[in-house]
Amino acid sequence: MALVRSDPFRDFDRIVQQAFGGLAGERTWNMPMDAYRKDDMFLLQFDVPGIAADSVELTVDNHVLTVKAARHAPVMQEGVNPVIAERPFGEFSREVLLGDNLNTGDIRAEYDAGVLTVSIPVAEHAKPRRIDVTPREGSASIAGSTQPREAVAG
Repeated sequence: MALVRSDPFRDFDRIVQQAFGGLAGERTWNMPMDAYRKDDMFLLQFDVPGIAADSVELTVDNHVLTVKAARHAPVMQEGVNPVIAERPFGEFSREVLLGDNLNTGDIRAEYDAGVLTVSIPVAEHAKPRRIDVTPREGSASIAGSTQPREAVAG
């Protein structure tokens, strides 16, 4: 007995892609993303499997990080007819709005095993810091007991 898993939404997506995606099924796709904070760094991870690292384009403009990449459909040899074609081809893109608390001038990106990791440091002005409290000269202290008050039962 074979186990067959059917996903009606996947089947619907495939039908829509075939109807509106052109002959090769190429269109613009959204990249799945995870975001993490680790110490003073924000990490964004994008899934871009099967894409060459040099075809990934990162830009930052007015606190918007744009990630673009492309994966083109394979050229089929004569006599080869696809039986199942579910892998998406075309342009992949994602825009992420970055807050003012991030240092957009020091963004780094690494690509490994189909995952693009973008590291964005927290800006110095947004990092937690300790503020020293200094006594004001000539200030009078309030006289009174340093003993805690007891609750009065009524």
